[in-house]
Amino acid sequence: MSEDADHENGSLEDFWATEDPIFKRKELLDIDLVPNEDRIIGRDSEIQNVASSIHPAVKGQSPRNTLVYGKTGTGKSLVAKHVTRSAQQYSIENGTEMGRAYIDCTQTKTETRVVINLAQELNDPERTGISIPVTGLSTDVYYERFWSILDRLYDVAIIILDEIDKLQDNEILMQLSRAGEAGKLDSCKVGIIAISNKISFKQSLDERILSSLQDREFVFPPYDANQLREIMYNRADAFRDGVLSDDVIPLSAAFAAQEHGDARKALDILRNAGELAKDEDADEVSESHVRDAREKADIDRFSQLLEGQPTQIKASVYALSLLAGRHSDREEFATREVYEMYKNITSDSALGIETLSQRRMSDKLDEQVFLDILGRTERVGRGYSSGVTNYYYLLEDPSVVQAVIHNDDRFSELE
Repeated sequence: MSEDADHENGSLEDFWATEDPIFKRKELLDIDLVPNEDRIIGRDSEIQNVASSIHPAVKGQSPRNTLVYGKTGTGKSLVAKHVTRSAQQYSIENGTEMGRAYIDCTQTKTETRVVINLAQELNDPERTGISIPVTGLSTDVYYERFWSILDRLYDVAIIILDEIDKLQDNEILMQLSRAGEAGKLDSCKVGIIAISNKISFKQSLDERILSSLQDREFVFPPYDANQLREIMYNRADAFRDGVLSDDVIPLSAAFAAQEHGDARKALDILRNAGELAKDEDADEVSESHVRDAREKADIDRFSQLLEGQPTQIKASVYALSLLAGRHSDREEFATREVYEMYKNITSDSALGIETLSQRRMSDKLDEQVFLDILGRTERVGRGYSSGVTNYYYLLEDPSVVQAVIHNDDRFSELE
């Protein structure tokens, strides 16, 4: 081994051995962490409500199905995971075999994929002898294997369907809620906790599903600035002693309170601020790090929303962002205005896409309204303009939208 290689290896070993100067327990700031109950702030009544719905399950009885509503970052997923984990632990003392499964419907959107993921998560192939291949079976066969797994392994199963409004259809709700009644399950009882950011979600369900759900509904309110501060102070031990300046947590909470009380946003900002300070070899996390972290969090969030979206959709959203950027005195823009800008964008040969009709472009925008990337209002004209006109607006700053879309090489040269 050469002397240079020895030097490099030595340096790397020294690097691995060094302690993180900023973070002590960084995992406390992870969005998906389900902490101990004493770290769950401002959600005591919500915990009790969800727990009361599934309480019968700890003794092997049928739980109530539950619909949970609330804006992003209001603790819906956290509470559902915490309550079901606690119930599963307690059920052991009652001699009850309880299964629990979590599905993120933003990632798992089709009925078949949901059934596959549920079966894989709840299966113990050594005990059941059942295999769940990723592909190759019909949806009906996947269901049959899933029902068999539940009956063989569990007295009761609690299934969390997070952001359920992102599913392509609601057939899975029908199947799960009527499994016992329809004779698909012999002994296992199933309870559903369906989580949605849209309080209007229930209106999209047909009467058969509503009838079989026999649900309870709870709305999680946004956190206020005081609660957000308490949440972050409660997790301040994620950092080493003395590295947080006094204004870091109050400022992070204030920014998140402006975003409808979003605790996810608050923890995102706090974690990103620490990472920025670490990258700069700073001795402490300061107000300037928080301000830079807020911008980074906005870009990261919007990047996740646009990830994998087709070029046509990016072009439509980009057109709206250009209008919003050039007309800072306005928030909403009519379809025809967006379309004129969209035509200018798609005429650039670098994108390599056709220019859709105004109606088809409008359909693309409507898809993004459904995904909470854009907002839309309708206005009814008078007289000769008595028709309904759609007006679209961004839910994010135009500069953030453009920064994200410019990361796509096809848009990098557009102005």
